[in-house]
Amino acid sequence: MLVTLLVLVWLPLSAPALQFEVNKIRQTAVSRFGARAGTAVDRWMANLESARGLSERRQLDAVNDFWNMNVMAGEDIHIWGQLDYWATPVETLGKAAADCEDFVIGKYFSLLHLGVPNEKLRLIYVRAQVGGQSIAHMVLGYYPTPQSEPLLLDNLSGSIRPASQRPDLTPVFSFNSQGVYVGNAQKGSVDSISRWRGLLEKMRKEGFVP
Repeated sequence: MLVTLLVLVWLPLSAPALQFEVNKIRQTAVSRFGARAGTAVDRWMANLESARGLSERRQLDAVNDFWNMNVMAGEDIHIWGQLDYWATPVETLGKAAADCEDFVIGKYFSLLHLGVPNEKLRLIYVRAQVGGQSIAHMVLGYYPTPQSEPLLLDNLSGSIRPASQRPDLTPVFSFNSQGVYVGNAQKGSVDSISRWRGLLEKMRKEGFVP
């Protein structure tokens, strides 16, 4: 008899649990990308298990290091043949390559899994100064308190630093599953971001149940 392992993630404010159907996630990875992808999912789950029970700050380091060290940075046009594609964590691990959004997506859902409250996390669109050019980029922000300066998890940097120590980044707007924000003010529903809706639908089919 096949037993499906469920990893439950309890979010704050009475939000529904995020469930990881680990067997289904692994099977999806293997069927789409081969045995190597199944091994990558195993490493991801092992990373999450080893980070369980750590302080939130140490969990940030564990998750940031995992995604930055196990996935190569690339462009969607080369990875997916599309100008802009938001990959699920399974897809990112299957390709072992990602653009900035995909790194952030993997880190965001990893930290939710570990119990970091949703309101402490935001996916932040920024303009980044890279090689003398201003490029569109995304980082993950962690806010210890609602008014705190965020700590930034970024695939362009191996270290997690406060926003004030990243003068190369200019924020544009941010969002999480609770809303869209400009500065600290909520400006709308995340449902207005069509790629986010599409991402969640793909994740449900893979075995993630928000």
